[in-house]
Amino acid sequence: MPGPLNGMKILDFTTLLPGPYATMCMADMGAEVLKIISPSRYEAGESMSPTIPDTNISASRAYLDRNKNYLTLNLKHPHACEIIQKLITDGGFDIVIEQFRPGVMGRLKLDYESLRAVKPDIIYCSLSGYGQDGPMVSRAGHDINYIARSGIVSYSGRKGQCPSLTGMQIADLASGSYNSVIGILAAAISRKDSGKGQYIDVSMTDGMIAFNAFLGAGFLVNGKDIEPEGTFTTGGGFYDFYETKEGKYISFGGLEPHFFANFCNTINRSDLIPGGVAPENIGGKKEEVRAIIKTKTRDEWIALFNETDACVEPVMTLTEVFHQDPLARMRNMVVEVPLPNGKTVTQIANPIKFSETKQIYRGVGNKPPSGEGHTKRVLQELGYSAKDIEMFESTGLFD
Repeated sequence: MPGPLNGMKILDFTTLLPGPYATMCMADMGAEVLKIISPSRYEAGESMSPTIPDTNISASRAYLDRNKNYLTLNLKHPHACEIIQKLITDGGFDIVIEQFRPGVMGRLKLDYESLRAVKPDIIYCSLSGYGQDGPMVSRAGHDINYIARSGIVSYSGRKGQCPSLTGMQIADLASGSYNSVIGILAAAISRKDSGKGQYIDVSMTDGMIAFNAFLGAGFLVNGKDIEPEGTFTTGGGFYDFYETKEGKYISFGGLEPHFFANFCNTINRSDLIPGGVAPENIGGKKEEVRAIIKTKTRDEWIALFNETDACVEPVMTLTEVFHQDPLARMRNMVVEVPLPNGKTVTQIANPIKFSETKQIYRGVGNKPPSGEGHTKRVLQELGYSAKDIEMFESTGLFD
């Protein structure tokens, strides 16, 4: 069966990571995504290494742009707005997502109000760092800045140490990409019932602020700031990472009493059980546990903990995740995606499992030069003649 979003048609005006990841997720689930690209607009993923062997395509761009088609347009060209409107009115693209700074799409006459005038039920999502209004509306930023302003960094990491970077872009992906997908799908459901489209304002900083969750809810009641290692989930209890004999690490997350008891019994410290996962004088007791964990290798500990239920898992490298541990393969988290040259590239799969409308990985698009490939086909489908396309090319529409 087609994917669950089959029939959904999305115009994608995004770049970098948050927007492209969002539209990739929807394309994986069957939406038709047409990515509007400009040769003059910087795409960070274009030049990132590594490049897929026997191609000039970077692995990161091939991943983010899979299952998508391209339309090359200079959005400042007088005919660009006409073509976008025609895609909406005649081409059936009734969802737009954009990631420019606030105000840019308005200057191009491609903002929500302009497109709503030609398609009243359009769904339009603007994804930005600080939102479409407020005191920081025009300010530039990246993932680290949105996380910093959320408050989360202030209580993460070790007491007295510099805040630690994370290996993934939490604000970009978890806050920006997924909130955009959620917002668009919620608006689509609403439109199905009401017949009305709407505007969606997704701020990555707003999303990070919401991620304060339990600790943020507590602060809004008692007004007490959280410090690093100040709670049982921020290092103030046994819930933590522990170094093993050879310098690798294990994770312990057994907050519930029976998991904690199993942990203590496995390390031969049943005397710690009465105090719970966050006892008084945690500092000294935790150092004792750290010393115990250092007496065995990571794999020796995991072999022991595999015999019980204690919420202990190894800290794994990507080599271990994708090539050695069976979980990713057995859960079908690795897929082979077709390349334009007839070969395939190994990629991370969409993580949502559907029983009926399974994802189809149609391939990695070959980004076309001006006026060729997807661009020419899209324009022809809209009714433009070969002469029209030749005229567009000569006037710089594709530059």
